[in-house]
Amino acid sequence: MPPKPLDYESINENVKKAQYAVRGELYLRATELQKEGKKIIFTNVGNPHALGQKPLTFPRQVVALCQAPFLLDDPNVGLIFPADAIARAKQYLSLTSGGLGAYSDSRGVPGVRKEVAEFIQRRDGYPSDPEFIYLTDGASKAVMQILNTIIRGQGDGILVPVPQYPLYSATIALLGGSLVPYYLEETANWGLDTIELRRSVAEARRKGLTVKAMVIINPGNPTGQCLSEANLREVLQFCYEENLVLLGDEVYQTNIYQDERPFISSKKVLMDIGPPLSKEVQLVSFHSVSKGYYGECGQRGGYFEMVNISPETVDEIYKVASISLSPNVPAQIFMGLMVNPPKPGDISYEQYLRESKGILGSLRRRARIMTDGFNSCRNVVCNFTEGAMYSFPQIVLPPKALETAKQAGKAPDVFYCLKLLEATGISTVPGSGFGQKEGVFHLRTTILPAEEEMPAIMDSFKKFNDDFMEQYEDHRGYSRL
Repeated sequence: MPPKPLDYESINENVKKAQYAVRGELYLRATELQKEGKKIIFTNVGNPHALGQKPLTFPRQVVALCQAPFLLDDPNVGLIFPADAIARAKQYLSLTSGGLGAYSDSRGVPGVRKEVAEFIQRRDGYPSDPEFIYLTDGASKAVMQILNTIIRGQGDGILVPVPQYPLYSATIALLGGSLVPYYLEETANWGLDTIELRRSVAEARRKGLTVKAMVIINPGNPTGQCLSEANLREVLQFCYEENLVLLGDEVYQTNIYQDERPFISSKKVLMDIGPPLSKEVQLVSFHSVSKGYYGECGQRGGYFEMVNISPETVDEIYKVASISLSPNVPAQIFMGLMVNPPKPGDISYEQYLRESKGILGSLRRRARIMTDGFNSCRNVVCNFTEGAMYSFPQIVLPPKALETAKQAGKAPDVFYCLKLLEATGISTVPGSGFGQKEGVFHLRTTILPAEEEMPAIMDSFKKFNDDFMEQYEDHRGYSRL
């Protein structure tokens, strides 16, 4: 009897090829242990509210009123909600056709897209056109939408940083394209080298690939570095020379934990360079309500802005967006509130400022606690988390551990992370899920656990790591870091 259409041997081969380690073997084992009653600390995914971050008050007030507009007719509404939240809720409801329960334009509510354009203009100092801004169900959907537009088949290559966020490798695999890796340099704080870019493109072309786009993640995921203005200039010049569209994943632009290297957008640098690059380089930038101090991952709000993209292509992107009818409307409101927050003099401004600064200040301290904690451990070395939400320490595994992992049929870093999970309840992601150089091993963890819990978590990690190294080191000849 022939296999049925949804039997494993019949399904799309690209689905089988796609891998997503952030919710992979380690995560599944962690959920099993949780069901068995073990306390699990899920540091495998950047999910702030799941680890105790409180939502900001003002945006939740506004969206609550939009979700329940009958509250606006209650004479006591002013006793519960501040006047500026009430005013913003009425404004957003006036921008929609039928409230939050109705489809919006497939590109997103025009008034919210206008707010996004004004935010980009304030941030960069250059005009932004709402017609080239699309609102999406999170930045991930935006990335998938653009890659779907670019990739025609296996012969099309996409330059992706390694280590990379597996959204890119998984989506490229699903779409039948080819990932072209360029390696970040760990010893230079995960720096980006144009010599490595040229090597990677040349190698891809020798294999017959047409390299069409380059991805940058700034600040980096999983690596946490912030790209300098000089580095961004080099990248844009490279894209100009090689005729590549630059995909700027900038979802962590608010998550900066040092003062030496602030976030600078790809668009600002491109416009600062001027013609011919500013008129020729195609750029698509992505942002999200899931990160920063909002951390509203479950709301699924995002946007992308297109620069130097032809109107005909924009029309095709609109056509494909229309197939899904509309992005999530409440998330669009969250996006509007993120890019257009309370201003000085507004009733809610002081509270908003206090809450957002409190979150970012705590994340800055947690980044330092975690980096210092890893660097105090035997055979562990970790670059400082300049931005984003992650640490990506290198674990130098003894030969005996490598051999034991091989015998168990596990990648060495998967073996280490599973042992860590079983011993401590800390759920991480092995570096192999993001890509890494041969023979080098990492893990990724978020810096999101509550600040007061962080010292105990790092102590727990240190004890596990000491015990692991003690068990697997050959003390007769093995040298430690």
